[in-house]
Parts: sequence; structure tokens; C-alpha cells
Amino acid sequence: MAASPAPSRNIRFLVAGFSILAGLAILGPKYWAYRISGSAALMSDAIEGVVNVVAAVFALGAVIFSERPPDREHPYGHGKIEHFSAAFEGGLISLAAALILWEAIEALIHGSQIRNLGMGLLLNVGAGMLNGLLGLFLVRMGRRHHSRAIEADGHHVLSDFWTTVGLGLGLLLVTFTGLHWLDPVLAIGVSVLLASTGFRLVRTSSRALLDREDPELLARLVDVLNYIRPPDLIAIHELKTMRAGRTAYVDVHVVVPEFYEIRRAHDLAESVGKMVLAETGLEGQVHTHIDPCERAWCRSCSLESCPVRVEPCGHSEPLTLEKAILPGSI
Repeated sequence: MAASPAPSRNIRFLVAGFSILAGLAILGPKYWAYRISGSAALMSDAIEGVVNVVAAVFALGAVIFSERPPDREHPYGHGKIEHFSAAFEGGLISLAAALILWEAIEALIHGSQIRNLGMGLLLNVGAGMLNGLLGLFLVRMGRRHHSRAIEADGHHVLSDFWTTVGLGLGLLLVTFTGLHWLDPVLAIGVSVLLASTGFRLVRTSSRALLDREDPELLARLVDVLNYIRPPDLIAIHELKTMRAGRTAYVDVHVVVPEFYEIRRAHDLAESVGKMVLAETGLEGQVHTHIDPCERAWCRSCSLESCPVRVEPCGHSEPLTLEKAILPGSI
């Protein structure tokens, strides 16, 4: 059972394109702030702004590529490119962290020549505020329209915002104390924060590329199955999920009354898949495998019209995550 393509494809394109334009607009004052001040800390923020723009371009490419329909070579579609995009962005952030660390150490050794810091700081803080708004917007739109690339871009931009806040406070201290050696020290702090952000992005994306199971999604699916469960859905097991970008693939074995004909059992499984997608709002596919009950579930089966029952009709037990993920017959 497959869900129809989401109508938000064009919105994802527009959001990714807007991220590029906004990144370029914000980069301008950041770079100018560094040029007029000579601050190593503001240089680090400008480098991160360059990374933001490059990452946004890559995210747009990933969103466009991920929209390609499944083909013979990629039967599960092209959605995993969005995880590559997020991993690439993490790598870019880590590279930026290394460059900033190098420049900051040089400034710390040879001394930092700061000038006109007040105007530079004002420009940088203004650009940082815009970054905060942009980051919140990207994270919200990425989650709403199920785009991992856009959401990762938003988290990166938000990390840039918090970096700018920290730098602003630190550079105010430099302004009032005259301790110029704090400037490269702040830049080193930025490099450490960026390296941490890059590592988290690469780790998260690598897990997705290796099809690591999502416990939150599993629990959500079990809750929905309990909510929409028809009386003749006796049990489930071997519940598994896989994500390819925004597309989710769900595999589950459903236990049905053994006297059901193939068509009736098939229709039951199809209807369950449709209801799961509708209730969860997932964009993806639900694949079901039908297992006969083999009269082993009579005590927990509430289907009163069963002609092959060997024990009195009981009450359906709630589906649990622990049993839902068990392999084999349960």
C-alpha cells in the first residue's frame, strides 16, 4: 500500500531556493563586519556563512534529485540523497571548523589587530538575528514537508545564530576590557562548537544511510494500529521500518483468522495499510505479510463469528511494541 506523492514538492523547492538567497544576503554583512574590524572571531563567523550558502546549494540539489520517481535501478526511489546532503553538510561544517581553528591559532601566536570593532559587531549581530529567523523557518518547513536536507540546513543555520550570540557577548567583553587575545580564543571556541555540530550531522545521517531502526516511529505505528485496529486483526509481528529521505517504508506481518479466503485477507491488510498512512500522515508505503492464526489466539481474539474456534471468545489484547518487533511467528 503506497501513499500518493505529497502536494508539497514545490514548497520544498521554494524553501531550498529561498535558503540560498537568504544565505547570500546574510553573508554580505558578515564578511563586511570581518573586513572592517580584522577580528578573528568575526572571520570565523564569516567562514561559517560561506558554508551556509554552499550547504544550501547542495540541499537544493538533493531536494530536486530526491523527487525523481523510482526506477529499475532505484526501486525504492532516490530519497536517501537527502541523507547524503546532511552528511555532506556535516563534513563542510567540520572543514570550516578546521580552517577557523588554524586561523585562530595563528592570530593567537602572532597577535590580533582589531580595529573599528563596534561597527563590525553591530553588522554581525544584525546578520545573526536574521540567521536565527531563517534557521527556525527552515527547521519548521523541513519537518512539515518531510525533507531531511532542509531540516539539517535549518539546524546548521540555527547553530550559526547561537555562535553569533556567543561571539557578540565575547566581543563586547573585548571592547570594554581591551583584552585582544580574547578575540582568537573566541574563534577557537567557535571551531569547537562547529566541529561538534558537524559530527552530530554526520552521525545522524550515517545511521539513516545504514537503515538504523527508528524507535519513535515504531512506537507511533503501534499506537496507530491500536487505534484503527479492526476486530479481525488478531496480532502483528516483525514490524520494521526504513526511511529514504522523507519516504517511509513499513513492513509488518498481520495475523488474520485462518478461515479467511485470500481475497478477504488481502483486503483486510490493504485497508490496514491505508488507515496507517492516513492516521500517521506518513508519505510512503506499508507492506503487509498475511499469517493465519492457526487457532492459537482464541483466548485473545474478539471475533465472535469464528467457525473454527477451539476456545471461548476472549478480549483482544492491546498490541505492544515488544511483541510487534519480534521475529517469526508469535
